[in-house]
Amino acid sequence: GILDTSRFKYFLSQELNVPVKSISTLVLGGHGDTMVPMPDRTTINDKPLKELINKDKLELIINRTRKGGAEILKLLQKGSAFYAPAASGIEMVESYLKDLKKEMPCAAYLNGEYGVNNLYAGVPVIIGKNGVEKIVEIKLLTEEKKQFDKSIKAVEDLYKKAKNIDPQL
Repeated sequence: GILDTSRFKYFLSQELNVPVKSISTLVLGGHGDTMVPMPDRTTINDKPLKELINKDKLELIINRTRKGGAEILKLLQKGSAFYAPAASGIEMVESYLKDLKKEMPCAAYLNGEYGVNNLYAGVPVIIGKNGVEKIVEIKLLTEEKKQFDKSIKAVEDLYKKAKNIDPQL
């Protein structure tokens, strides 16, 4: 979640020529083509994103965010896109070690939250000295919920395929 949100912020900052730190947003769901960037909850210096960008340009940025990992792998040609995931991990570890109680989008085990049971999915969480201390439930708009459910289905399907390969999962 942190990684995907960081990419979304970066692409928006480049398009709008604003600092990344001025952007408040998050990305939910699974990692990959079905992730759910949240443009209706995105602000730039407290202004709604949709006042600052046209719909077509926004859609291009959302698609680029969903395919960001593949874009980086293509540019690298060899190896892996490990820098951004490492930075995301460091952000989580820092919040844990320093008990920052920082809210960030992360894969967390859902037990009824967002209508999902027994599955890890990207949602906003509070991370402190006890790890994920709270799952922050936000009320999703109809289209956001539809996209989130689609992403959850993709995560479930991936888990089922992996379980068929390794029954111990």
